[in-house]
This record gives sequence, structure tokens and C-alpha cells, in this order.
Amino acid sequence: MIAYYRNRWQNMSMQSAPKSLRLQIGLFGRRNVGKSSLLNAITRQQVSIVSEQAGTTTDPIEKPMELLPLGPVLFIDTAGIDDEGALGDLRKQRSESILDRVDLGILVTEANSWGLFEYKLLEEHKKRNVPVLVVINKSDIQIPSNHNLSSIESKDCTVVVCSASTGDGIAEVREAMLRIAPSDHFECRHLASDLVKPGDMALLVTPIDKQAPKGRLILPQVMTIRDLLDGGSIPVVCQQDGILPALEKLRHPPAIVITDSQAFDFVSKKVPESVPMTSFSILMARFQGDLIEMVRSSTAISNLREGDRVLIVETCSHHPTIDDIGRVKIPNWLTKFAGIQLNFEHTQGRDFPKDLSPYKLVIHCGNCMGNRREMLNRIHKCQSVGLPITNYGLTIAYSLGIFERALKPFPSALEAYHVGDTVKH
Repeated sequence: MIAYYRNRWQNMSMQSAPKSLRLQIGLFGRRNVGKSSLLNAITRQQVSIVSEQAGTTTDPIEKPMELLPLGPVLFIDTAGIDDEGALGDLRKQRSESILDRVDLGILVTEANSWGLFEYKLLEEHKKRNVPVLVVINKSDIQIPSNHNLSSIESKDCTVVVCSASTGDGIAEVREAMLRIAPSDHFECRHLASDLVKPGDMALLVTPIDKQAPKGRLILPQVMTIRDLLDGGSIPVVCQQDGILPALEKLRHPPAIVITDSQAFDFVSKKVPESVPMTSFSILMARFQGDLIEMVRSSTAISNLREGDRVLIVETCSHHPTIDDIGRVKIPNWLTKFAGIQLNFEHTQGRDFPKDLSPYKLVIHCGNCMGNRREMLNRIHKCQSVGLPITNYGLTIAYSLGIFERALKPFPSALEAYHVGDTVKH
């Protein structure tokens, strides 16, 4: 199965793989240890500006590419984490935030310069369960001593010695990256194909989102269609008003109906109870995060009190529309359900508060523009302070009173909800 999925990754074109599905690889280290030179050597391209002057890389530089046999990857070249001054502190913070979303870290250092700084950086990777490769660069200038190598290897990490300027050892760097890449990158995670048997039909209700680029569907819809096709099932796509005509024309009921969460109320009234139904956003909660934890957290909606602060997180950086789902629709649905006045705050893109103590609930988008590592880190941060975190689709279903129905395709998540509900009462 791993070989099959690896081949699927390799056969995807570089342009067709969104960032959220790429293996994200971050380069970290002090200033002027050759991170940018190493990236250029690995990719065989002039991705980053190289200079003898320390601190040339001022902001994280992202480079999507196809790196066989890993497949689609996203390299992130960070500014030196030992940067100095006020501006340096900002660069340092941005570089450290990259740690929360990388799947694999490359810690770049020089011969005989391993110290407390590198050790702390290594510990930050391990704290996040991120595999890390230590690359001792500039071997053309100085070779590390046996004591230096033994000291680093004793930290239970893979070490490669190379020279980015001459190319010596670069092949070994690529091989080591493949060896330590997280195994779940090659595992076959499903969006919906495991819910539908090959040859069966899935009805997808896809209202045309105003925030989608003209002529295109939004990413979760495209990803679901592709996943169903890969699984050998038959996706049938219609807009909201086409549900009844579609159901009438099908010779047999669909195996599942998957809808945009914003149309949950309308769709749930049109689709027979006997037909399983869920939403693209709930599929993304399972694919990109931890569905069971988010289901448990959803019950916190019933515990909200007057004036509580609710954080709504959107990884897209689009300009909000008049009826924006995160800024308008979800606050309206939630306020109507709770029957009290709540205070809503919002973040976009890569922003996520370091201090979560003011909030009683976090509602996250489907995270189609982020990656799973980043989403799991955000869930972990919330768990560590006892803050419930759920997502758009689950919140909408809960607020509309169709939570259990939306979870029926996922027995373990439904069971977790029932257990939590029993404990609560």
C-alpha cells in the first residue's frame, strides 16, 4: 500500500499538488551556516539568495517542487533563528512558527560548532514529534571531529556531513531525507473513498462559493471528487437546487450525500434519513486533523455563557465577503443556538494566538490551505490548556440540530459523541 501511494504522489504534477498535501521540509539553524546554499544544492536550483553576509534570508522562503522519490514537497528556508535586534526577533518568531507545520526538519550547522543553541532547536523538533536530519555543512572548509559527530549522534538523530558549495554529500542528504520522512506521508489517507464502495454513487452538493476563483470549485470539493474517482466510485455533482432532480433520476439512492456545510439545513430536509449525509468540512476535519477530538469539543457549544470569547480561525487569506461564513454565518447560527451574546474574534492565514487563555472555544476552518501537521499542532496547543477546538462543519451541524446525522458515516466519532454526552448528563 505504501508503494502504491508513493507512486500516486510521484505521478502527480508539481502544479497539481496543493501545499496542504505536500511534505513540508523546513531548514533551520544559525545565520550563515549555509541553509540557503544547501537548499539550492538539494533542489539544483537558485531558490534562495546566497551571500557571505549573515542574515541574507530575512523571511521564510517557500519552494514547491517534485523531489523524487519523495514526490511533491514544499521546502521552507528560514531566517537564522539566532538573528539579533528588534527586527531579528520578528524574523525569529516567524521562523519558529514554521516548526509547527513542518513534517521534516533539517538542522544545518558547521563542523565543531554544535552547542546549546542547536540542542534546544533539536529539542523543539522532538517536542513536536518532527523527524529531524542534522546536516553538518561546509565540509570543504572543515571536517567535524569524531567527538563532535559522536556528541550529535548521541542525541538520537541522523547526521550527514556535506558541502553545499562542492556538492559532496548532497546525495546522502537526499537519501537521509527519504529514510526519516514520516511514514504517514506515504499512508493512504482517505477523504471519502473509504465511505463508498467501488461502483457506488456519491452525490455531492456544491453550491458555487462566492470566494472560489471564477470557473473553479473550492479545494475540498475538488479533493473529494478526485479521492472518490481514485477509489473507483461514481461522484455525481449538483448545486443546491438540483438535489431533488438528482435523487429522482438516480435508479438507486446514493451511498452518501456530501454537502457544503452552509447548505446543511436545506440538504438535510431534502435527503431521506436512510441516506448517509455529511459535509466537506467534516471530511476535512478527519483528513487534516483529529475528528474525534473535534467532535468531543463540539459539545462545549452547549456550555457557552454570556460574553464568552470565541475564536474563529480561517487559514485562507481571502478578502471577507458580505455573507462570509466565518465572520457572518457561523456567528449568527451560533448566537441563535446559544440564545446569548457571544464575542467573536477572528484570525486568518498563518496567524494563531500564542495566548489562548481568553477563549472558551476555537472554531477552525477545514484547513484546506494548511497541512495536517500544523492542524494537529493547533489541536495539541488547545488540548494542553483545556480549550475545546472544533471546526466549521461540526459547529454548523451542532447549531442546526443535525449533529448525529452528520456523524453517522463515522461510527467511532459518533460513539465518542454518545460517550461524552452520557458523561455530561
